[in-house]
Amino acid sequence: MSNEYTDALSLRVRRFNAVGLVGAALSLVACHPAPPATAPPAPVVAVTVHALSPTEARGDLHYPVEVAARYTTVMAFRVAGQIIERKVRLGDVVHRGDVIARLDAIDAQKQLAAAGAALDAAEHRLVFARQTVDRDRAQQAQNLIAANQLEQSENDYAAALAAREQANNQFAVAGNTLRYNSLIAEHDGIITSENADTGQVVAPGQAVYDMAWSGEVDVTLDAADHDLGAIANGQSAVVTFLALPGRQFTGRVREISPAADPQSRTYRVKLTLIDAGNEVRLGMTGDATLAAAAHGAAGVLPTFVIPATALFHRGKEPAVWIIKSPASTLELRPVTIARYAERSATVTQGLCEGDTVVLAGVHTVYEGERVAAVRPLFSDEALATAAVANSP
Repeated sequence: MSNEYTDALSLRVRRFNAVGLVGAALSLVACHPAPPATAPPAPVVAVTVHALSPTEARGDLHYPVEVAARYTTVMAFRVAGQIIERKVRLGDVVHRGDVIARLDAIDAQKQLAAAGAALDAAEHRLVFARQTVDRDRAQQAQNLIAANQLEQSENDYAAALAAREQANNQFAVAGNTLRYNSLIAEHDGIITSENADTGQVVAPGQAVYDMAWSGEVDVTLDAADHDLGAIANGQSAVVTFLALPGRQFTGRVREISPAADPQSRTYRVKLTLIDAGNEVRLGMTGDATLAAAAHGAAGVLPTFVIPATALFHRGKEPAVWIIKSPASTLELRPVTIARYAERSATVTQGLCEGDTVVLAGVHTVYEGERVAAVRPLFSDEALATAAVANSP
């Protein structure tokens, strides 16, 4: 074999080996693709939480209030008749014993006169019957009359005595009827409404005036059902009125309604003002702050108020998503809820000052996911203020 042939064969072998090496390399590349690029962090709406101040954490309750009389009376005549005179008007102050209205009393006067005449006649019949029975008893003692005649005299005397008693009662009733034609104030107070006019014919018990008693006044508020557990009789309160700027009054819870109002589903709470004075007038409006029960010693865990949208769950327990630094990964942390409100929740355990909590989309994230916190349109301070305002 010539040298030229040998050299050509060797060149072909080398070319074949080179092609094989290239193919093997390409096969290795095809079997081991390059790793994919890392997924970008998922954006979530989150906010940094801060513990409530001691005043906010106490849970004081704030409600609008109105001044009302402790006792009110519907003033009405006890008998029917036509009103011929009204002596007081709306807002007038009346005193016990004052006559505030009168009915036409002509018929009552005549009835009283008739009852008086009947009483006089009964008195005369009783005197005659007493004289007759005394005479018959003396004659019977001397056997001058029959026994049955004495019995008849005694029977007539008993009937005359009962007739006199009946006439006396009828005279008293007629006198009361005449007196009932005058509407008399039984307490000191102020007229709060007028319900009948002069010349109007009224029935017994029909309202003519409403009167609020003088003296102690109540401050009333309508409490929500979820606040009843924080309100108790004797609880102190600070009351302020719009008409008396700069003044504060001390009050105490006097009465809590046992049933909710059928319309508003709230419970009426009445406060007694201590040393209210004459400057506090009926109908004034203001605000009351009811102090919560005193907290224990120092070291009470910090309290946080978070929006209700931040709540998730771990099993049956409430939890929130926390963004852990520096990796910005999610951690599902169980929390203890002290109370729920319509749009917020009060957390007493599980959160720390400065934690970043996911507010929205808590059902779309998972443990350990890398996220990028997106601040809400409002600031952390505005969020905290709104949450406290909506807390129970």
